[in-house]
Amino acid sequence: MAETRIAVIGCAGRMGRMLVREIVGTDGCALAGGLAKPGSAALGQDLGELAGLRRLGLAASDDANQVLRDSDVGIEFTTAGATAEHAQVAARHGKPLVIGTTALEEREERAVRDAATRVPIVWAANTSLGINLLLGLVAQVAKRLGPEWDVEIVEMHHRAKVDAPSGTALALGRAAADARGVLFEEVAQRGRDGITGPRRPGAIGFAALRGGDAVGDHSVIFAGMGERLELTHRATNRAIYSTGAVRAAQWLVGRPPGLYGMNDVLGL
Repeated sequence: MAETRIAVIGCAGRMGRMLVREIVGTDGCALAGGLAKPGSAALGQDLGELAGLRRLGLAASDDANQVLRDSDVGIEFTTAGATAEHAQVAARHGKPLVIGTTALEEREERAVRDAATRVPIVWAANTSLGINLLLGLVAQVAKRLGPEWDVEIVEMHHRAKVDAPSGTALALGRAAADARGVLFEEVAQRGRDGITGPRRPGAIGFAALRGGDAVGDHSVIFAGMGERLELTHRATNRAIYSTGAVRAAQWLVGRPPGLYGMNDVLGL
């Protein structure tokens, strides 16, 4: 069986380097290339050395067209604006794409959805198995307990994370809202400060903590009268995300155009 040639888009970042290591160490996969942003100090560096491995004979490039053209599938962990552009480049070359970037605005989301009409795309706020199981559990619990149970979502990440709440926290909130048949945008309460008054009935609250080197903790709290149910996932190693992303890339090759999630990849 031929190896799946995978391009890493965002190869100079912490996640990108981890993806390079994961691809090199995964049977049935081959590293096709790596894309770094224009002006990055990583440009021209060997991807293997960049990731702390042996020399691989592949240099970090800033040519998205070439990197995607030379691959079977790309994995994209960059920034929202860059993600929208990369999705369009992938669609232009007929290449599947796994997207792990979060905090996309409406215009950027439209670009991804448009690309997915031409190529298969896995778009996931979180690629870990545990988090995707948690999403399913949250939906089940939210549906069974009903709106009289208050939902609060607490997440913590490292001090360098730039968006809040995290994309995973928002995905958990959407899972609860969808299970209850309500519009997420109408029930999400993304911050509290000062004299806020009583809790709004049916709201889904968020609290975002930042500090140290926390990889990612997420808790969904269902608070009823006299009892409380808490569902928690704690990530202690970022390798869980790269493992899931590479698995998604292998699964995606040969699929018809469309927008897929990790539930599809994992058969959940």
